[in-house]
Amino acid sequence: MKLYLAGPDVFRPDALAWADAARAQVAVAGHQALVPLDNEESTAAGIYQANLALIAEADAVLANLNPFRGLEPDSGTCFEVGYALALGKRVVAYLADARPQAEKLLAPLGPFSERDGRLYDRTGWGVEHFGLPVNLMLGASCTVVEGDLGQALAALNAA
Repeated sequence: MKLYLAGPDVFRPDALAWADAARAQVAVAGHQALVPLDNEESTAAGIYQANLALIAEADAVLANLNPFRGLEPDSGTCFEVGYALALGKRVVAYLADARPQAEKLLAPLGPFSERDGRLYDRTGWGVEHFGLPVNLMLGASCTVVEGDLGQALAALNAA
């Protein structure tokens, strides 16, 4: 299968080395990696169109949903996941920490209060607590595994 690798890994200082290692890992699993760095576009519009084309070409998407520059996954990755799902692609997401989202948010946003069966952070905003490791729009639509690209590949191959 052709697998689009979504995630903020393209921003790593060692992004090219990461991409080479990820391509090799995907190849060992019997698949072909499609990496956002595979195009030569340099404008925002060009990169956007090239990434959409790679997702359309892919059979499935493996998405790194680890928090990026905050408490939530990378917004570009979330868009790519949604786009892939809209195209009917299977998405396997991976996280280093798959504890329920409310549990992970307790330290930075708590203490939580509860009323009417809902949780609220200290500023009064609601906190999801469906037992999912990410927002329900990602957690209910993707296969989510704890681990890294290797665990995502294993989950994809097991299905």
